[in-house]
Amino acid sequence: MRTRRRPRKRMAEINVVPYIDVMLVLLIIFMVTTPLLSQGVKVNLPHAAAKKLSPTHNQPLIVTVNARGQYFLNKSATPKTPISTIALTRMVKAQLHQNPKRKVYVRGDRAVDYGKVVQAMVLLQKAGAGTVGLMTDNPQQHS
Repeated sequence: MRTRRRPRKRMAEINVVPYIDVMLVLLIIFMVTTPLLSQGVKVNLPHAAAKKLSPTHNQPLIVTVNARGQYFLNKSATPKTPISTIALTRMVKAQLHQNPKRKVYVRGDRAVDYGKVVQAMVLLQKAGAGTVGLMTDNPQQHS
């Protein structure tokens, strides 16, 4: 007499215990690192011991923001006269249309509101500048 056995069905359950352990470890890591990311560090942006830029055959576009928040462009017809944000965007767009690989920098006065420097960077990006650099004063050159 043979008894007929029914084949067992396979269980399709996943053991989630190891995944819960991993999730708890990740949660702890994120809880520890999040306060470190949200705290700011006080810096004095205008001074930096940065390397001097190597000279190129293309003169870069330099937007200067003075202490009163006025904008100047080194490639304008009158570089020592303040220009409006609309004129700045138009002139930079024309210069970048001629040479899209031209370097673009912002030179902000130490006393200017940081928002004015950020606004200059946004205007440059709207004009087509892919990357915008910040110019600083090297304190070692003045000693």
